Amino acid sequence: MTKEYLDEIIKVGFVSLGCDKNRVDTENIITTLSRHTKFMFVHDKTQADVIIINTCAFLKSAREEAAATILEMAELKKANLKKLIVAGCLPLLKKEEVLKAFPEVDKIIVPEEYKDVDKIVFKLFNLKSTKPNKDTPARMLTTPMHYTYLKIADGCNNRCAYCKIPFIRGKYTSIPMEEILKEAEALTERGVHEFILVAQDITRYGIDLYKDYKLVELLQKLSKIKKLSWIRLLYCYPDMMSDKLIAEIRDNPKVLKYVDIPLQHISNNMLKSMKRRGTKEEIEALIVKLRKEIPEIKIRSTFMVGFPGETQKDFNELCKFLKTYKLDNVGFFKYSREEGTASYDYENQIEESVKDKRLAKVQKIQEKIATKNNLKLKGQTVKVLCDFYIAKHKFYVGRSYFSAPEIDFEILFSSFKRVPNGSFIDVKITDFRQGYFIGEVEYNK
Repeated sequence: MTKEYLDEIIKVGFVSLGCDKNRVDTENIITTLSRHTKFMFVHDKTQADVIIINTCAFLKSAREEAAATILEMAELKKANLKKLIVAGCLPLLKKEEVLKAFPEVDKIIVPEEYKDVDKIVFKLFNLKSTKPNKDTPARMLTTPMHYTYLKIADGCNNRCAYCKIPFIRGKYTSIPMEEILKEAEALTERGVHEFILVAQDITRYGIDLYKDYKLVELLQKLSKIKKLSWIRLLYCYPDMMSDKLIAEIRDNPKVLKYVDIPLQHISNNMLKSMKRRGTKEEIEALIVKLRKEIPEIKIRSTFMVGFPGETQKDFNELCKFLKTYKLDNVGFFKYSREEGTASYDYENQIEESVKDKRLAKVQKIQEKIATKNNLKLKGQTVKVLCDFYIAKHKFYVGRSYFSAPEIDFEILFSSFKRVPNGSFIDVKITDFRQGYFIGEVEYNK
C-alpha cells in the first residue's frame, strides 16, 4: 500500500441487515469511527475503501440475504474497494464457515469488538490509530433525527423451541440504566422526540443486573427528560405484562398506548410445543385486561404458521382468535426449520405448500380486520409526528401513537402550510385504503 494512499481519508460504507437491534449496533459502529477525522462515510458503495456489513442470521432467509450481500459487496473489490468487514449475527453463529466460504472478507468482528472497530480498521490499513474526539454525539443515527431505537438489552433467556437467538446472542444482558439514560439525554438534545424501546424481550429488563424487573422504573426516568415526547414499547413477552407495567402505560402520558406483544400462536398444543410460557386462556385474559384498563390501547403481535405438528384444529384456533380479538396490526411468518433449535428434530414437519396456504389465509383474515378497525378512525383528529414529505406526490407521511415506523400503517396527509419533519401536527383522518390512512391537517381545531 503506497504512502500516498495512507495519507488519504478512508471512505467507509455500511450495510445493515436484520432487526432494529442490529441497526443500533450499526449506529454505534458508525459513531465510534466518526470520532476520527481519518474516516469519511459514503452512501455510494462504489466509492468506499472499506465496507462493513452488519449481518442477521435469525432465519435461513436472513443468512441467505447476508451471503448474497457479502458476494455483492465483494464484487466491488474489482474496482475501488480495498477491505471488506463482516459483523453481526452471522459471524457469531458460524465464524469459521464465513471465513472459509468468503475468502474476500478481510476481517470478521463480533459485538464485543464493536467498541474497538476504529482500531481494527486502522490496523487493516496499516495505519497508526489516531486519538478519538470524545466530544462527538452519543450515537449517530440512520433513522430520521426525530425518532430512534433505544436498545435496552441484548440476548435472550426464553429458549423458544424454534429460535436461534440465545445461541447467537447469548444470555439476556441488560444495559445499565445510567448508560441508557445518558444516551437518551444526549439524543433528545439532538432533536429526538420518540424513543422506541427494543430488546428480545423488554419486559425482562433489569432482572440480571438489579435482581428485579426495572422496565417501569426505566420508563419513569426516561419520562423525566423534558424534550422527549413519546416512548414506544416493542417486544413484550405476554406473561411479563404485569399489572404494574399496564398501569404505567395507562397513567404515563409519555408512554404511548401501544404495545407489541409477539404471541406466536394461540393453541395450547402449539404454545407448549414451542416452549412458550403461558396459555391461550392467559393470553386472552391479558388482551381483555389491556383493553379494559386502557380503552385506547393498540395491540400489535406476530404469529407463526406451519410449526411442526400444527394440526388443522390448531390452525383453526388461531383463525378464530384473530376474528374474535381483532388485534390492530399483525405480522405473520412461516416456520423455518433451523438446525440447532429444539424444533429442528420434531416429528410432523409441515409441508411448505401447507404453510403457504395457511399464511395466505391468516393474512387475508387480518387484512379485513385491520381495514375495518382502521375505518373506525375516519373523521377523527389525531396527533401525528411528521416523518417526511414526498414532493412528487405532494403529501406528507407521518405516524400517530398507533403506528411504529416501517411496520404499521402510516398516515398520508396534505397541508397548505409547510410541515417540518419531526414536528407534531393535528391530522383529521378522512379515509383508510390500500394499507394507508389518508388525512388532512386540521388547523382550526
